[in-house]
Amino acid sequence: MKSKHSFFSGKVALITGGSSGIGLALAKQLAAQGARVWITGRRKDVLTAAGLEVQSAAGRTCNLFPADVTDAAQVEALIAEVTRCDGVPDLVINSAGVTHPGYVQELGLDIFREMMETNYFGTVNVVKAVLPGMMARRSGHIVNISSIAGYVGVFGYSAYGASKYAVVGFSEVLRAEMKFHNIGVSVVFPPDTDTPQLAYEEPLKPAETKAVAGVQNALPAEKVARDILQQVERGYFLIFPGFDSRFLYLLATKLPKWLVLVVLDRLAAKGREQR
Repeated sequence: MKSKHSFFSGKVALITGGSSGIGLALAKQLAAQGARVWITGRRKDVLTAAGLEVQSAAGRTCNLFPADVTDAAQVEALIAEVTRCDGVPDLVINSAGVTHPGYVQELGLDIFREMMETNYFGTVNVVKAVLPGMMARRSGHIVNISSIAGYVGVFGYSAYGASKYAVVGFSEVLRAEMKFHNIGVSVVFPPDTDTPQLAYEEPLKPAETKAVAGVQNALPAEKVARDILQQVERGYFLIFPGFDSRFLYLLATKLPKWLVLVVLDRLAAKGREQR
């Protein structure tokens, strides 16, 4: 898509977790479509490498600002710098996230806190920092990344799933409140995506988790990013990249809950037998 015809051309887009995975894929595609892209991540060296990837893929530079979304002061500094240089962002995508699967009895409390601090409070910190400018201008769009584990409890994701459920609840309330300020809100439910995060969690997954997750194939990050941007352009609140994500959501929300749980239990039982 040529930038002059793009919905995102000329818009200021801020992506947290933009140094890898879905966030990086989004940065490349937004830059290619003519957006003025900012990406942030915790590690300056990884962020610098990501900036070079964006420039190589899109033929345009993007702005880099190292920040940890769990630190509200760093997030405030990030939003202040973007606003000073390019104005209040038109699009904010909260893609920063971490995962750590395992049996609930074996996961330390520190893992539960890390999931909530990054996945949930990291999202809240960014939204709280950017809202005053968006509300004063009466425009903008906020995209929060959840997960399939944010609408159905998946074996092995007690810490991660709870944090992604929290993102969904926050996004639903945010959508209702921001409608009166002409600010759009979306929440994304990506399926398994071929990213460094998926590679990290693979050896940590219990056998039961692998059996449940085995019903879907990992999508390329580029495909997920493309679907997200298309659905943001259409103004969707619920965003489902790929067929599996939408289909599983329909099954999980339209079928009787007891039936969904029976299916998940049987899949987990098969994984336990194989273990």
